[in-house]
Amino acid sequence: MDKIPPVQALWIAVLVTGVYPVAGKFAAGVISPSLLLLCSTAAAVLFWAPWVSKNKMWGVFFRRDTFLPFCIIGLMGTALPFLLIFIALQYTTPANAAILNQTEAVYSLLLAAIFLRERPSAKQLLGTALVISGVAVILLGGKFSPRWKGDIIVLCTVWMFQVSHIFAKKLPKDLPPQLLSTGRAIFAFIWSLPIAFILASFNFDISAFRPGWTLALLLLYMGVVNYAVGNAFWYKAIRNMDLSKATAVILCYPVITYLLSALAGTDKFAAGRTAGLALALSGAYLITITIKKGKTKNETGSV
Repeated sequence: MDKIPPVQALWIAVLVTGVYPVAGKFAAGVISPSLLLLCSTAAAVLFWAPWVSKNKMWGVFFRRDTFLPFCIIGLMGTALPFLLIFIALQYTTPANAAILNQTEAVYSLLLAAIFLRERPSAKQLLGTALVISGVAVILLGGKFSPRWKGDIIVLCTVWMFQVSHIFAKKLPKDLPPQLLSTGRAIFAFIWSLPIAFILASFNFDISAFRPGWTLALLLLYMGVVNYAVGNAFWYKAIRNMDLSKATAVILCYPVITYLLSALAGTDKFAAGRTAGLALALSGAYLITITIKKGKTKNETGSV
């Protein structure tokens, strides 16, 4: 991984991120969302375990200066949002989920205004209006349908990624991307256990799965490709280049999701959804490119 340039690492992260909503949609009926999250994060930890052991870095996760940030990153960056997104994908389409995730740019703007007292520029306000317009097009297209239920769940999760960003900034700058990916997966797995227990108490079937090649491929992708390798490449990119530029590039992943989902038969090309995608992407891009460079370094992404 050390020999891979940040730009190449970024585009690998874009491709990986573009596939995950489609994979999450295929998981519906194959494995419960809770069990998928538990197995996937466990697989990610096992993948990087030899590297962490070789470098004798297991103790890093439990140091005084890293324990709390890793706890929050695991909970708010993976355990809660991805569980809810997996649940949402049982109702909505991968393209809708990917497009609605662009509201993260709006949440970032709001948090900067509230906690950093940054006054949004005209471009940022225009970008916010475009994102909201795109989201409105998507929501109105499935109003009061089962798909609408999934869309609302997705919208309620995106802010969590921004909370994880705030705590990720507290991690030491010298931690390698493989270690960040491992720590995120470790604490996501730990948090997923009590969450699964709570869901079970409300009569959610958390242990359902259907053995077969589909399940094996899903776990391989979600655990190794997405949570282990994909996150590591994302951290490699953003720790070696300006985050605003990296975010502007990764914002294009809904296009990949849309195309893959349509080809896989889980989505259809539709004028309304295409218009929503164009509006949301344009708005998110406008917001992102106006982020001040001095406030973007060493943050972490929502992949």
